[in-house]
Amino acid sequence: MKPPIFTIIMLTVILGTMIVMTASHWLMVWIGFEMNLLAIIPILMKKYNPRAMEAATKYFLTQATASMILMMGIIINLLHSGQWTVSKDLNPMASIMMTTALAMKLGLAPFHFWVPEVTQGISMSSGLILLTWQKIAPLSILYQISPTINPNLLLTMSIMSVTIGGWGGLNQTQLRKIMAYSSIAHMGWMTAIMMYNPTMMILNLVIYIIMTLTTFMLFMHNSTTTTSSLSQTWNKTPLITSLILVLMMSLGGLPPLSGFMPKWMIIQELTKNEMIMMPTLLAMTALLNLYFYMRLTYTTALTMFPSNNSMKMKWRFECTKKTTFLPPLIVMSTMLLPLTPMLFIL
Repeated sequence: MKPPIFTIIMLTVILGTMIVMTASHWLMVWIGFEMNLLAIIPILMKKYNPRAMEAATKYFLTQATASMILMMGIIINLLHSGQWTVSKDLNPMASIMMTTALAMKLGLAPFHFWVPEVTQGISMSSGLILLTWQKIAPLSILYQISPTINPNLLLTMSIMSVTIGGWGGLNQTQLRKIMAYSSIAHMGWMTAIMMYNPTMMILNLVIYIIMTLTTFMLFMHNSTTTTSSLSQTWNKTPLITSLILVLMMSLGGLPPLSGFMPKWMIIQELTKNEMIMMPTLLAMTALLNLYFYMRLTYTTALTMFPSNNSMKMKWRFECTKKTTFLPPLIVMSTMLLPLTPMLFIL
């Protein structure tokens, strides 16, 4: 794709999301979603092949269906309230339909089936946009309508998402599918806290985006898409290999790292609201995620897999890929935990 065309399409994607986030009129929200959807399709098919076309078609069909259900919810709300304003007092039926539509857009279980398939069919850079930027618009609308969402519906979907996000990734060897299941699980954590403290969801989203962005950039730097190709990197780029180890632990939510912060705060907030079973289930299913991150760290940095040369360090040309944003991103993905007290004050 030529740079000017790519720039225009990317700007349309950004504009679509911005319209959704800032609109106070339901029709403008819907138009923002449509702009975003139609502009992302060519980005998904950036490297044209049959797999990418299939992935883009699946994405289009799911998102178009979600947009249709969202519009249905908007119209039901219009018939009951007589206004188009994005307000906090939604009709219960409209609220259920909108929540379902936004869950489809996010890839929450039981509407998660498209996420691994689409992510696997597209390139790494497109997958990065799909799993980070594309989550912002639906979550911003969920944030705005959070007081009227049916709690049973949302909490059921969040527990299912965390469980399926953990179970689905267990047997995967493709890095993009692993990241897709990881995304489903993280969305589950975000929607679990949505009812009780929507601001906490924003914190979780920011940290999730930083960690996913860093992970994808490291995979792209290594040009790896499978666990077997990742296991060959120990004698090519040992530093990046060890950084992937730390990042995987952060994604799993282990204590001294950034990924622990949102999990800790969400569990604390849920227990404050006298919910015991919910955080217990979330913490237990998070172990499934930790298991497949551990598998990745094992194949990447904890074992020396046989390589096709007998040298400890492989001779290679100097890397020409720019890593300007990697150092600050790695620091943010791993070392934000000491800032937690400041967030508690806020």
